[in-house]
Amino acid sequence: MKPQLYKNRYGDEFTFTPTEDGNILWEGNFQYCRVGWVNDYTKAWEKFQRNYGGLSFEEFKEEVHKYDDENKKFVYDDIVPLITSKTDEINMVDPSGGPFISKGMKSSFVHEDVKDKVVKEFIQKDNDWLIVLE
Repeated sequence: MKPQLYKNRYGDEFTFTPTEDGNILWEGNFQYCRVGWVNDYTKAWEKFQRNYGGLSFEEFKEEVHKYDDENKKFVYDDIVPLITSKTDEINMVDPSGGPFISKGMKSSFVHEDVKDKVVKEFIQKDNDWLIVLE
């Protein structure tokens, strides 16, 4: 498969090249770029179970972020500070001007010829990114 070129709103060009192992090498200008890390709910979940309980883990992950506009605080304001980031697991990469790519996105968004896969993770390779697919 041939590399696919993407030009963002600032005119920066990014190249997406399928690799032999079924992933995609993302090359371009990442000088101004933000990344996101996966939330680590371990401590928050443990305290929630002790203090409240009654929700599945998936329900908890939704409910714990709910905000009470009337009282101007999180519903579980004692639990939210216990949510931290797994700084070794990147779940999104967003160079200034785009493209924004996150874990779970369809591979065809990244490269039109790579179908039926989703973005699993990102690995930084020098100044570029390897998009690992599953």
